Amino acid sequence: MQGPFLPFLELDDQAVKALLAKHSIGLTVDEARAVSKMLGRDPTLTEATIWGIQGSEHCSYKSSRRFLSTFPTTGKHVILGPKEDSGIVAITDGPVGKRWGIVVSHESHNHPSQVVPYEGAATGVGGCVRDVVCMGARVIGSMDSLRLGDLETEESRAIAADVIRGVAGYGNALGIPNLGGDTVFDRAYNKSCLVNVVSLGLIREDEIIHSYVPAEAGTERYDIIIVGKATDRSGFGGASFASATMEEDDPSKNAGAVQEPNPFLERHLLASTYSLFDILARDGHLSRVSFKDLGAGGDVCATVEQVAPSGMGAVVNLDAIHVALPDLPPEVIACAETQERFCWMCHPSLTSLILHHYNDVWDLPSVAEKARASVVGYVTSDATYTLTYRGHVVCSASSQDITSGLRYTRPTSKRNVARKEPEIHRSGTTVTLAGTALTMDEVFRAMITMPSHASKSRVFRHYDKNILGNTIIEPGEADATVIQPLLDLECMVTEGTHPGWSEHLSAADRRIGVALACGGLGRYGRLSAYAQGVLAVAENVRNIATVGATPRAISDCLNYGNPEIPEDLSCLEDGIQGIADAARSLGTENQPIPVISGNVSLYNTTSDGPIDPTANVCVIGVIPDASVARHQSFKAAGSHIILIGARQDQCGASAYYQVLEAMTKSPFNTLLGAHVPLPDLALCARECGLLVDLVREGFIRSAHDISEGGLARSEEHTSELQSRFGISY
Repeated sequence: MQGPFLPFLELDDQAVKALLAKHSIGLTVDEARAVSKMLGRDPTLTEATIWGIQGSEHCSYKSSRRFLSTFPTTGKHVILGPKEDSGIVAITDGPVGKRWGIVVSHESHNHPSQVVPYEGAATGVGGCVRDVVCMGARVIGSMDSLRLGDLETEESRAIAADVIRGVAGYGNALGIPNLGGDTVFDRAYNKSCLVNVVSLGLIREDEIIHSYVPAEAGTERYDIIIVGKATDRSGFGGASFASATMEEDDPSKNAGAVQEPNPFLERHLLASTYSLFDILARDGHLSRVSFKDLGAGGDVCATVEQVAPSGMGAVVNLDAIHVALPDLPPEVIACAETQERFCWMCHPSLTSLILHHYNDVWDLPSVAEKARASVVGYVTSDATYTLTYRGHVVCSASSQDITSGLRYTRPTSKRNVARKEPEIHRSGTTVTLAGTALTMDEVFRAMITMPSHASKSRVFRHYDKNILGNTIIEPGEADATVIQPLLDLECMVTEGTHPGWSEHLSAADRRIGVALACGGLGRYGRLSAYAQGVLAVAENVRNIATVGATPRAISDCLNYGNPEIPEDLSCLEDGIQGIADAARSLGTENQPIPVISGNVSLYNTTSDGPIDPTANVCVIGVIPDASVARHQSFKAAGSHIILIGARQDQCGASAYYQVLEAMTKSPFNTLLGAHVPLPDLALCARECGLLVDLVREGFIRSAHDISEGGLARSEEHTSELQSRFGISY
């Protein structure tokens, strides 16, 4: 073994803490000592750095895993649940093995976007896209849910502008349509914005590529190939940074943990990789490879996570990894989160094919300086993960200890805050609050001009929404976007035809529509993290119902505070329970809506405290015939307007109270209210089923979920009048 070694076993706690800080290693003192015990010795600097990243909340889910296990994750339409980089849900109904599926990845890039907004948001899109590609899929769309500051300060305006530019700048350059999402502007996110991204792909069930090696990989000594940009220092420590609180003095220090985007290189990588998929499928080699993107944790993450699930190990030569700078230290080469990279593990008989394909046929070295495909190591039958550097071993550890060695059962504690309804006096169309009299006309006009409740066209007008030509209803035209992904499969093939794609694909399959809705309002989390999780699911199920779709799957991004604080962790637990309860109640065919993919983003905490508990949920639905989908706008004068569902006294955290708070200049959160709009889930399920039937049978001209602002103003977010719809026929 080649040092330097970090003497955790012999130092006292303060000395260990100082040593960890000196090397910017994301471990606690207890975790550092646990690493030494797992190794049976003190770790090298490279090993300690690896554990600091692989043991982070972002990579290991060490605090959240026990709660996530309560989600329903299986069902007859689930092709792949939340086990790998992305989940997959079937959109055609048979035969099994030949079903077409939507691949879904849901990720966060919150801390990076707060520090370097453009680059943080852009690389969030790029990383999420690669998560989909590494399943063997063609990417067909992205979505974004943005939680930005209140636009009252220069900083919050600058962050908002650059985040939106980053999402557009990367996604548009890739030639991938942005299929929706939502944007909220709120003071709660002034110092800790949320950038949650969904990417979607299309794949046939028998062409999935897994992110773990097959059983023969060790005995056949599979080769390890890194493809893409040359490794540099950008993004070094990014996963650890994502698992730390946002302090006021951190931005300049943490800017180096943000990756640098190159969407044009990624576009080339996507095209070349799709072409390789065609070749591997044609020659029957898909079962002899595994594939993973290089995101959080860099080379180590992409390699160790492919061998650990199969109980195998690997030997990786850090000197063989193509780098952008000379003399990079081994821990940087191993863990830097340089973007636009993939990792293949393949049978040795395929190695020359893959290298030739990227380096010669697609001429990767001419696209970006020092970019290429390089063989960097091989898979072993034992469970030891080894890194070498300049002829010395700098890491030798159990692959499963690296990926799963740190786990917690942290305590939770409820945060009980007394809330009360505001005292509002009403006389006709006038309301009086805190000595201020306001007409309802004034309130409504203020509501539709408030950034969070006004049209978001100023955001999504920057995004390309139609580039693939299968967008049937685009963002802004309905509560959910509708695409027809099987309409033109031929356009997804780089050259020639893809073998077998025309088989088992009927004219009816080509008409299938996929509806997508994404969001989750954090304001409700101020009153109840549980209710916020429920409402995030219910809102988006109602959204897809308005276009005539039934839900098939859920993905989520869970944004919460510091898991080391029992009250913050309790919010995560409650939010997950809310999602689980709603998923079990709002499904169809007597099955819950399965959660097939997701991400947990913790430590969203600043000097002002944690963000609002914000579970962001994407619901994927299916319509047998995309042409029947309905928009939200009225179509003809004289149409009847029907309200489905009874009103309730549930205005807690509503847009109405938020606007009254602003108009009366009341202190922040003093008019939050108490009666959170928790829906009757059984009733909500029946109402959604009714609406879907009405849309599909042609009785409705348009439909709209009643969302923020209630019946008077209904747009994208979770309803104050739960489980109700405004429809015209």
